[in-house]
Amino acid sequence: MNPVMDSLEQKILAAFDGPGARARALSDFGDPAIIRPVALRLVERGWLRATESPDTYARTEDGRLQLAASRDVTIYSRPGCHLCEEAKQQIAPLLKEFGARLTEINIDEDPELRARYGYDVPVIFLGARKAAKHRVDIAQFRRQLRDASVK
Repeated sequence: MNPVMDSLEQKILAAFDGPGARARALSDFGDPAIIRPVALRLVERGWLRATESPDTYARTEDGRLQLAASRDVTIYSRPGCHLCEEAKQQIAPLLKEFGARLTEINIDEDPELRARYGYDVPVIFLGARKAAKHRVDIAQFRRQLRDASVK
């Protein structure tokens, strides 16, 4: 079970959605003495990571997923992966039907994700929950989207 985020944790994680927001200094969020314990808690959860610059953090992919809405679909894939292309084609009509938003992440652009998933792609998340790996069971994915729609 994922811990519940408070509003300051959400504000910090969401700040990385802006343009050019790869890394943020604690001072970007207010008084560093107040923000530091919150940032350290997010680091412990794996949602932020410290950068080489002092008191500067970057959001992890797990941190991005924590902000995903229940019908936000994330597919972790890589170029040239035939299973990835097949999965995207299969889920496309369902995304349209349910008004779900798709984010595609190329794991080869992130060393952490490449190490995590290797050749185990595609991996599809619905919100912050894993919904499928390698192949998509369309009936099950439809149920997952439907169930996410009523929450």
